[in-house]
Amino acid sequence: MKIKGAIFDLDGTLLDSTWVWKQVDVEFLGRYGHDVPEDYSDAIKAMGFEQVANYTIGRFGLPLTSAEVMAEWNAMAIQAYSEKVKIRQGTRELLLWLKDQGIPAGVATSNTSMLFEPCLRHNGIYELFHSFTEGSEVDRGKEFPDIYIKAAEKIGCEPSSCVVFEDIIPALKGASDGGFITTGVKEKAWGYEDEEFGKYCDHTITEITDAITLLKSL
Repeated sequence: MKIKGAIFDLDGTLLDSTWVWKQVDVEFLGRYGHDVPEDYSDAIKAMGFEQVANYTIGRFGLPLTSAEVMAEWNAMAIQAYSEKVKIRQGTRELLLWLKDQGIPAGVATSNTSMLFEPCLRHNGIYELFHSFTEGSEVDRGKEFPDIYIKAAEKIGCEPSSCVVFEDIIPALKGASDGGFITTGVKEKAWGYEDEEFGKYCDHTITEITDAITLLKSL
C-alpha cells in the first residue's frame, strides 16, 4: 500500500500542550465557583471549540454566551501557545521526511488558528503543513469522520491511502469510521490501557518518533 497523505491532530499528538487546557479548565471554572469534575475532560475530548463552550455553559449554568466563553479561553491560552508550548520530540523530523517523500501533511484539530498558528510558527514547523482543518469547519465533532474527510479533500487524498494520527479514542473511532488508516499516538495524560487504546487503531506508537519507521513499513 502506498501512503498518499497524512493527517495529524495537534494537541497531545504533535504538541505537548494538554497541560494548557487542564490549567485553563481549573482557572476558568474557578472564576465561576466550580471545581473541574472528574469526567469533564473525557466529556469534551472529541468536541469542537464552540461545542465545548456550549456544553460548558449548559452543564454549569454559566451566564455567558459561547462567544464570551471562547474569548476568555483564548485570552488565557494564547500566551502559553505563543511562547511555552513545545512540539513533541521527533515532530520536525517526521514532517521533513514526509516532505522529502512528497506526502502532504494536513492538520485536523479542534483548536483554533488563533492559538495553533503562532505555536507552529514559534516552533518552526508551520510551513511544513499542506493545509489546516479546524473543528469549526464541520458540523460534528471528532467522534465522527467529517473533519478527517474534509482534511483529506484539502490534501487531495482518499481515506484508504491516508494515515490519521490521533491521541484520543473517540477521534480514532471517527477516523476509522471514515475509512482512514488510524494510528494511535500514546499521550500519558489520558491514561488509556493498551487494549482499550488499540480497539480503534490499525497501528499504535508510543512516541511520534516511531512514525517514520511505521510509515516506511506501510
